Amino acid sequence: MDQQKVIFIINPNANMGQAWRQAADLRPIMQEFGEADWAGSVYPTHAIELTRKAVEDGYDLIIAGGGDGTVHEVVNALMSFPEERRPALGVVPLGSGNDFSYSMNMDPEPWKALRQIINGEEKRIDIGEIEDGSGRKEYFDNAIGIGFDAIVTIHSHKMAFLRGYPMYIAAVLKTIFFNHHPTAMKITIDDQKEWEDSLMMLVLCNGGREGGGFMIYPPADNTDGIFHYVAVQEVSRLIMLRLLPAFMQGSHLTHPKIAFGDFNEISIQADQPLFIHLDGEVFSGFSSNVKDIKVKLHPNAIRVIS
Repeated sequence: MDQQKVIFIINPNANMGQAWRQAADLRPIMQEFGEADWAGSVYPTHAIELTRKAVEDGYDLIIAGGGDGTVHEVVNALMSFPEERRPALGVVPLGSGNDFSYSMNMDPEPWKALRQIINGEEKRIDIGEIEDGSGRKEYFDNAIGIGFDAIVTIHSHKMAFLRGYPMYIAAVLKTIFFNHHPTAMKITIDDQKEWEDSLMMLVLCNGGREGGGFMIYPPADNTDGIFHYVAVQEVSRLIMLRLLPAFMQGSHLTHPKIAFGDFNEISIQADQPLFIHLDGEVFSGFSSNVKDIKVKLHPNAIRVIS
């Protein structure tokens, strides 16, 4: 790695400000295995700007230090360049959920994850792209949540007194009791299969986990060129509560009100605005009017060191 040009892009505010302290502890490791430049993001979308500048400056490896939001920004910046210009990506989990890091089999201890990057091997991962009816596009690396789990994400962002898994649990319970509303959707999969249903939640998975511990689709592999959908049909609040531990264990796929399958491209039209998160970042919130989206897969789009 000491022959590469490396930059560590850190979100110091990740995990309620704990990331900066943790990142400082990583400096001796970086010095042991080779020098690297450091940059800190200080406002939303700043990691996008820092990553684009790093690409322009010819860095070979960009290490994202933060949570899923930081990785999401770095990935979106990388995808704005042609494939041959994209540096490799490394991820050190310093956030609350760290679901992408989990999907890459990174150690949850930041210093161990950094050593994995230093001594690791390169793999190519798939990246997804979403486009809404107005033509707005964005990339995602782990999952898109539509409906219930997107509302959970919106609530979790407002829970400053909690972090990590307890934050998501509290947001889930709040959503069950105050935002338990199904949405009628028309879904087209790979321009072949059409499906209409009233859904509580629809998750489009590249990785298998979201929300810091909800095992949405455990078999998912973000290197296999396949995306997966998991849909929860209209159910009562009580059943949703009962499904909660099943989602934590990854045993929910056998439930009669849950449908799942594979896709490369999917389009969704709804009878009311859709609430959507991408990798835990709100794409379509309570005030938006997005009723139709298209999602497609970009296979082997980014090189990741893990």
